[in-house]
This record gives sequence, structure tokens and C-alpha cells, in this order.
Amino acid sequence: MDTFVFEKLWETICSRMENPPEKSYVVDILTHRKGIDKALEKVGEEATEFILAAKNDDYDQKVYEAADLIFHLMLALRGCEVDFSDVIAELERRHR
Repeated sequence: MDTFVFEKLWETICSRMENPPEKSYVVDILTHRKGIDKALEKVGEEATEFILAAKNDDYDQKVYEAADLIFHLMLALRGCEVDFSDVIAELERRHR
């Protein structure tokens, strides 16, 4: 599996935190007054939305909600200082 899209997304998340643009959803979530709890709430919300989509017949909605879940999980990882490359490495280790 090519991880390029994940690498680019991770770079964008990190870049936005290091050089915050005037308006950024990433920055809003990761600097929220609730701290990491805001990112974790979003992971829970998106996981629920994915579960609901998975139980229905709309393939496109499943894909959409899965992408949202992965994106918000990546935000939460950044918020709790876990490097996404370490997650990829762990997945690769498990695959062997």
C-alpha cells in the first residue's frame, strides 16, 4: 500500500501547527480550550458516524466517514505527540 497520501496529510497537519494560518480547522481542533479532549471527542464522533454508515448500503458514505475518521485520528495523534510514521512502522511490523 502506498502511504504517500498519509505522509502528505501528516505533513500538512504538522505544518499548520508549526506555522498556523489565519483560519485552520486543524489549528482550531488542536488548540481548542479543551485541549486533547477536543480531538478525542472528534475521533469518537467520527467513529460513531462510520459505524452508522457501515450498517447502511451507501458505499460512498462508508468511504466518506472512514476518511473523516482517519483524518481525525491523525489529528488526535498529533495532539498527543505520537508521530504517524511510528504508527505506520507498527502496522508494517504487524504485517510481517
